Amino acid sequence: MNKDTWNQFCDRLKKAGDFIADDSAPKDPLTQAEGYRYLTRLLRAGLESAVEGSDARYPTFYSLSHDTIKIGNDNPDNYYLNCCISGDYEYLIEGETGEIEYFSVATKSGSYATTGHMRPTGALTSDQIAIDEDGSFKIVVSAKKPADDCNWLPMRPESDNLIVRQYCNARKERPAQFKIRCLNAGSLPFLNANEFAEKLLRAVSFVEGTSGLFSEWINQFKAHTNQLPANDQDMCLKVGGNEKIHYHNSHWLLEDDEALLIQPTRIPECEDWNFQVSNYWMESLDYRYYPVSFNSRSSKFADDGSVTLVVAHRDPGNDYPNWISTAGHNEGGMLFRWIDAKEFPPIQTKVIKFDQL
Repeated sequence: MNKDTWNQFCDRLKKAGDFIADDSAPKDPLTQAEGYRYLTRLLRAGLESAVEGSDARYPTFYSLSHDTIKIGNDNPDNYYLNCCISGDYEYLIEGETGEIEYFSVATKSGSYATTGHMRPTGALTSDQIAIDEDGSFKIVVSAKKPADDCNWLPMRPESDNLIVRQYCNARKERPAQFKIRCLNAGSLPFLNANEFAEKLLRAVSFVEGTSGLFSEWINQFKAHTNQLPANDQDMCLKVGGNEKIHYHNSHWLLEDDEALLIQPTRIPECEDWNFQVSNYWMESLDYRYYPVSFNSRSSKFADDGSVTLVVAHRDPGNDYPNWISTAGHNEGGMLFRWIDAKEFPPIQTKVIKFDQL
């Protein structure tokens, strides 16, 4: 590690912001300011994952998506946890379910900083895990299946990261707790100068890779603005998506006097569903202060069992209880998810004048 490495890090980070001024990006002050804030958030996430939490021998859980770091239409109804692992080692996860009814744990291979994708290498959902009466559980994470009958999360030799998704209702529940330790780690190493230099540059690679990927996505989604067709599910899985989720990512654009109606043609048997809006950089809007998402538990249904969601710049009133605020935005990403569904009915959308509601 030396000054040249530090200068390279700073120079690459400076250039990484070029996407914000791209001709395809909106130039209004809010979107531009959020773009540069997004850059700082990606840097925080990159440092957390590539530097502070990058030792697979001594893993620790951190979160790459939360209240103030948001990536790729992150789900407001999820608590996310991430962890660095390696297929060369074995791990034990110990946890307690809290008030969460459904969660998933998955191993992946690759990252936005290296390969540009995160391919699935193993997965478990809470309904597949033996949980004690007090809510506690243990999960063995390994490439080789253990001999005894236990909760086993598979990985492969190339596995290098792990993702936990906890599904909640507007973040009202007490989240599950997770701890992880490596069972064959060896001695604790000191900071290595050459390794640190590599990790620092990997952090800026994360910024470059993540911003580039989702800038490409939002531009692709403009081909079906204000619609919600099913995505290429393999594309979603390659970047870390959950195999139990069917994704409908898209782009929305509304004038000040317009509203967008979202109506599933029907609700199939499923664990849950949800819909959210995001800003242009595909960051979920601020769910701490605005109603920017709804799910099967938070929505109000019609007498016939149907549900209508309304994306609008202002509250349409009691006749439309499922109002999703744009939080001052005119354009952004959006996503409808079917979670562990038996089938995937189409999602109808319609742009109307707000006064016609």
